[in-house]
Amino acid sequence: MLTCKINSTSSILRTHPSKTILEKHRSHVSFSCSAYGKSSEQPRTAKTDSQPSNDESCSIKFQSLNSCSLGIARYPDFAYNAEGGTGTATGRRTSTGKILATFDITTLYIPPLEAATTRFLGLPLPPFLKIEIVPRVFTGEIEEETGKVNFKFKAEFFFSVGSLYRAPPLIVDTVLTSEESKGRIRFGKGGRLNKEGRCMLVGVATVDPINDSFMNTFLGLPTECIANLNANIFIS
Repeated sequence: MLTCKINSTSSILRTHPSKTILEKHRSHVSFSCSAYGKSSEQPRTAKTDSQPSNDESCSIKFQSLNSCSLGIARYPDFAYNAEGGTGTATGRRTSTGKILATFDITTLYIPPLEAATTRFLGLPLPPFLKIEIVPRVFTGEIEEETGKVNFKFKAEFFFSVGSLYRAPPLIVDTVLTSEESKGRIRFGKGGRLNKEGRCMLVGVATVDPINDSFMNTFLGLPTECIANLNANIFIS
């Protein structure tokens, strides 16, 4: 309840036999107001600077191609035909001109290194030797204006010799880029995405030791590896 008081002053002239007296009388006026069930103070609404997003979604298709290579330590590189590799992603165009891409790992396939796909020193791999590639993370960004590509790539590489031997996975965690990738002993340069959707992605990574003394000794782990991946990237 809000109570207010107003004081007003009035003057009265009285005549006395000997003098005239001016008397001031104060009159008191009061009023009250109240609001029941509601606060007398109105709630304030916070102002927000929400602006509609300019981002828009798109679809991205990835294809790995022939003329790729993989290398580890100081060994010569494997000549690798990755044709047939494929993956799809949901992309998001941003106001900065970039496309942010997150690939569905369940649909991402990269062919294994085996006799049909890989040559070492000009000769195909022995038929019993196989290296499977199991992607775990494939996400990144594309600059449409410049063709610059950067994809974070993490995968497990399983080395096996027929049914006799299968090593624990080698973990490769790198950024596949259209720019330069440089390590301590390995270096590569990619190629930006052109108007036909072709690019070359390169990535250098450190491979840590695993729980397998044979592989650790044979590859000299820890060491570096490099991937040169010739690819198509289509955006729609």
